[in-house]
Amino acid sequence: MELTGDYLPLISLLLASGVIGGLLAGLLGVGGGIVVVPVLEFSLGVLGVDPAVRMHIAVATSLATIIPTSLSSARTHHAHGSVDLWLFRRWGPMIFIGAAFGALLASFVDSTMLSLVFGSVALLVAAKMLFLRNDFLLARQIPAKTSGLGIPLGIGAVSSMMGIGGGTLGVPVLTLLNQPVHTAVGTSALFGLVISIPATLAYVVAGWSHESVLPGSLGYVNVPGFFLIAPLTTWLAPYGAKIAHRLTRATLSRVFGVFLLLVGSRMLYKALG
Repeated sequence: MELTGDYLPLISLLLASGVIGGLLAGLLGVGGGIVVVPVLEFSLGVLGVDPAVRMHIAVATSLATIIPTSLSSARTHHAHGSVDLWLFRRWGPMIFIGAAFGALLASFVDSTMLSLVFGSVALLVAAKMLFLRNDFLLARQIPAKTSGLGIPLGIGAVSSMMGIGGGTLGVPVLTLLNQPVHTAVGTSALFGLVISIPATLAYVVAGWSHESVLPGSLGYVNVPGFFLIAPLTTWLAPYGAKIAHRLTRATLSRVFGVFLLLVGSRMLYKALG
């Protein structure tokens, strides 16, 4: 495809989302999807992509970029000793199953519903990070009973429907379960890997024969978008992780909350407008 003045702003926007997404991935353990999804959705609108599949493409492509980004971010957090491998082994399989289920469920709903899910969850998490006291807890420790495995199942399912890594839900959930915020961020970065792999594959299968996907796509995953964003997010995630370890718990929580408030409000306004 020949680049024209119409495409250069689009490419610039995608590259900017890769820069911001990568830094936030490392800083907050979010995989970058919380930035990439709304930017991609807006960019696809500029291209005139069918609104019925716009969010599906944005979510699927975002999840594909999270695979290398979360791995890069998690390695840096692990080097700082902030990844709880015991918790990852316990929750990882359920997150994996939930992510695959959520992606398959998303293929049966329209883009407006995905936007509503994205915006609503983002605002709920923002409210938790901004308005609940740091000492407010749901439990003093990670639930040991089998019934507690519904928590990671839900994290995986909702995250894959939103096109995000493990941090947007994993960080607030783990802090509510009395885990230190830096450990929550580091472990959630690794959660992003087991969310993004099965969810990306599910979106590839679900969109394989859809007539409205963009040229150069694998199912709902747009390959050119992936190659524009993924290298930047992967490269910059370690820098964001290093910044995270220089911030206090309160500062990290406020940064996370304000960002989610802005993103969630914009997505809900668009879906309901």
